[in-house]
Parts: sequence; structure tokens; C-alpha cells
Amino acid sequence: MSTNLHPMLNVAIKAARAAGALINRAALDVEAVRISQKQINDFVTEVDHAAEGAIIDTLLTAYPQHGILAEESGRERGNPRSDFVWVIDPLDGTTNFIHGFPVYCVSIALMVKGRVEHAVVYDPTRNDLFTATRGRGAFLNDRRIRVSKRIRLGECLVSTGFPFRPGDNFKSYLLMMADIMPRTAGLRRPGAAALDLAYVAAGFTDAFFEAGLSIWDVAAGSLLVTEAGGLVGNFTGEADFLEQRECLAGSPRIYGQLVPLLTKYSKFAGAGDKAAVRQAMADADAEAGAGEAADTQPADADSDAAASTDPAQAPAADAAPVALQPQRSGTDADGDLAPAPERQHPAGDDRAPF
Repeated sequence: MSTNLHPMLNVAIKAARAAGALINRAALDVEAVRISQKQINDFVTEVDHAAEGAIIDTLLTAYPQHGILAEESGRERGNPRSDFVWVIDPLDGTTNFIHGFPVYCVSIALMVKGRVEHAVVYDPTRNDLFTATRGRGAFLNDRRIRVSKRIRLGECLVSTGFPFRPGDNFKSYLLMMADIMPRTAGLRRPGAAALDLAYVAAGFTDAFFEAGLSIWDVAAGSLLVTEAGGLVGNFTGEADFLEQRECLAGSPRIYGQLVPLLTKYSKFAGAGDKAAVRQAMADADAEAGAGEAADTQPADADSDAAASTDPAQAPAADAAPVALQPQRSGTDADGDLAPAPERQHPAGDDRAPF
């Protein structure tokens, strides 16, 4: 650990590496790991609990009067009245881990009076250590990192997370993806939000958005992004997002281009935007229903034709052929597909952090 780092950040690094060592050992025989399910598609393993215990023990040994907010144990340990609260996700990307897919991390943040001051995101599979202290910049393995310099959304790689829990709004997310994907160079779903945010900070991706996140998913990564020169907030661009369960992060220019696209999907969107999304979902349902009906029509027609075997019902050999007229669907007056106009909004700005 570096002697130039803040002492609290050094302790967080020690805790993250201890958890990472446990995770790496368990990954050698992931089939033997005991797994339980918090809810459908939301898993927790004995490794999550062991890693969280190692982190908390390390932090409270150094700072016994500090508070703890951890994904698995909540506020069971530490001082609940402290102004210093460690926010911990011991294994972000548990589903990836239990499948042997090597994209997961340890996330630790220290909040002081409600504001994130120190952050560590540690990827044990690559031994990549992302760190940040407010006002001192963000680093990857002691190398200063910055968000990407791309300014056109069409050249950008954007990461996200797909809904997977009961009650998640899948239809709304499909509309979001339909708005974002054609405007970018690619959309990715790695599966660990804290690492997604670290990659935005390092310039590996240009932006990230996801709904349904908890504070331990985003606390550390959000400081990495802002200390690397990026912006982070909710889908409407507001910076007070930590407990709002929606997160958008990116370089300033790309963040500003994504806010107008995502605003209407925010739970804080105006009534008009929400009505437009509901109508779009209804239109999509109607279109899907019409498609299903059309798919069944040829089979029915063939069936009717095959069933008719009476020669008396067969058409006369010299009957005039019926002229089939071409049909067009979803075109403009010239017969070309009409693209939907893109809404223009002012870019998001850098509001007061947290």
C-alpha cells in the first residue's frame, strides 16, 4: 500500500484485497460453493458472506467507531450513529461468479456525513485496483485515469444492466435499449455495476446506465467517475442519485447526450413523458399481437386448402387469375421508412456532488 494515500483509503484497500483473496480461492472450485437465493435471479453465496465479514473486520479493527452499511448484513455491525459510514458490496456480480464468468468485484466506499470521500473497486480476477479520494483524482493500479475523450455518441461503447428481478419493468427497458443502441457503437452488459462505473472512469467505456441499483452498487464507482472527470446522476441528470435506484454516468459530453434520451424513463420524469412511454409500450404490445395474428394466418389458409378435396369445389381450369396487390406497412408517402425524430434537450451539467 502506498504511503501517499489517505490512511482510510489504505485500510479500505487492505480490506478489499483480503476479500479478493477469499473470492479467488473459492473461484478455483466454484461448483463447491454453497448458494442460496434472496429472490428469483438474485443470489448470495457463502463467499459473499465470508468476504463481507473479512472487510468489516478489517475496517472496524482500524476504526471501531465507524458505521457499516453492507449488502448482506445491512447495519448490524458498527456504530449506527457515526458520521463515518463504510458502504460495502463484498461481491458485486455474484451471478457471474457462480457461473465462472470472470466479471465481478469488491466495492468499498466511505461516506462522511452523507458524501462519498474514499472509494475502492477491486477486480480480483485481474488484480485491478481502482481507487479514489475526493479532490485527489482516480487511479487504476497507481496510474491516473480519466474518462474518455469521445464527443460523438455514435462512436461510444455504453454499458448497462438488464432487469432480472420480479417486478422489473422489462417493456420499459426494451424501449430504453431501442433508443440507445442505434445511436451508439455498441451496448454491453458485463453484470457488475461497480466495475461498470470503474470502466467509465478509466475510459474503457464511455457511459453506463442502469435502474434498480442499491447504494452499495454505486457509491464507490460514482466517486471514481467524478474524480476521473466524468458526471454521474439519475436519468434526469440530477446529481443526488445514490438512493434513487437509477444511475447514469459518463464523460461530460456523452452524459449530456444521454440525459435527453433517458429522462422519459426516469421515475422522476414529467407526466407527459411517462404517458408517452406508456403509449409506446401499448403500441409495442399491439404490434406484437398483430404480428402473432399474421404469423398464424398462412398456416390456417394452407390447412383450409388441404382440407378441400372435393373436385366440385376446385376452381375451374380456365378461371381468370386473381391479381395480387403489393402491401406496404410502416412507410411514409414515398414508400420509405420514416425515421423517428430525435428530441433535442440541453446537456446535463455538473451539479453539486452528493
